[in-house]
Amino acid sequence: MTSPKSFRARLDALRTVGVRPGLASINALLEELGHPERELKCVHVAGTNGKGAVCALIDAMMRSAGYHTARFASPHLLALNERFFLDGEPASDAVLEEIADELFAAVDRVAEQGYAVTFFEGLTVAALLLFRKANPDVVVLEAGMGGRDDATNVLVQPLVSVITRVGLDHCEWLGSTHVAIAEVKAGILKPGCPVVCGAMPESARETIARRASLMGCAFTAAEDHVSVQQQAPLVLTTSFRNPPPIDFALAGTFQVENVATALTAVDVLCKEHGYHVSDVAVKEGLENVVWPGRFQRLTKDGVPLIIDGAHNPDGSMALRDAIREAHVAEPIAFVCGFCGDKDVLANLRILSAVGTHGWAVPLTNARSLDPKEVVERMTMAGFVKAEACTSLKEGLKAAVAWAREAKGTVVVCGSLFLAGEALVTLGAFPWTVRAVDDNEFFARSR
Repeated sequence: MTSPKSFRARLDALRTVGVRPGLASINALLEELGHPERELKCVHVAGTNGKGAVCALIDAMMRSAGYHTARFASPHLLALNERFFLDGEPASDAVLEEIADELFAAVDRVAEQGYAVTFFEGLTVAALLLFRKANPDVVVLEAGMGGRDDATNVLVQPLVSVITRVGLDHCEWLGSTHVAIAEVKAGILKPGCPVVCGAMPESARETIARRASLMGCAFTAAEDHVSVQQQAPLVLTTSFRNPPPIDFALAGTFQVENVATALTAVDVLCKEHGYHVSDVAVKEGLENVVWPGRFQRLTKDGVPLIIDGAHNPDGSMALRDAIREAHVAEPIAFVCGFCGDKDVLANLRILSAVGTHGWAVPLTNARSLDPKEVVERMTMAGFVKAEACTSLKEGLKAAVAWAREAKGTVVVCGSLFLAGEALVTLGAFPWTVRAVDDNEFFARSR
């Protein structure tokens, strides 16, 4: 039996394959493994922004209704375990051990047939194997960056396909317009399977609706299905239900949009597939959902902090608007780290509308942009002052000291990897981990 370390090491070895659009390799791998995806009842979620939150919200409401759930999430904040959830908890190291031999033996067999399995394909199939073994009542499967050629698009007959807000990200792979990206995302639609569409630019929504019509899919727009009367506490209704006021667990007004999308998907599950989720279960699920690193509010030495994974222009606009609507203490300092493949200047120009000072930090990721280059872009974006730091700890210390003196707020953003590191540094990561050979693995969940 392999160890968690070898599970991770063997997965990491698949990174050398790079990104290869198309489903030939993963279908060959699934054939070797007896097609675990065909034994699962799945909700398939794609989109640019909000899809992770929508998955977490669907999962939480279904669990509150008494269903056993599984969820595949992407990316992780700290450790690979966060990509595989069973009944709301990240998979343990021991559980990952149990499927490692079966998975990698099959990877070796298809390699002999000429199929090179990518890192994300390996992750996806690991999830499908794990979930087949767990036999949940419903699986919530989050797509990666794509849709049509995404590894998760091996599902033949999902219970419902969900597409969250479409924005401009991964343009080198998906296209440079909302319509082009929506066409790729709409590639997850399957003939006759119901579709839920989140709020998004009208051109993107029309693209998805048109594809749904051509494929005979019942189309429901979340913004038409859910009516929000009040945000604090959250009061909403649908044609299907009228839950009591909700003390919603997640901060940021943009999350209300995600609630609407998730609740619409749950209503489709109930109406079309016989699940029963009461209004009380909806309330309890939304009040107890855990989805860290998304407009998460903390304090450090008396200074208010916001940790957010915003890393593309749409995400930065949502963060900017949430900061304004939350009336946080000003002035605002940003601690930022970005991957080099992002439109860093566009992000920073958006954030400079609410922030004056910036500290640039490196990511613990091979794709990290040099902090000195981030500082150059901060200056171009209009930050009054910008400094490069050698670590997140150094950046946080400097920003918190400045904000304490100025009676302001610190915002950490630019990458989900940075958000995870910040939560660990601040002692706010929701699951307990232990360090092994400079890698982080889950010892147990809180």
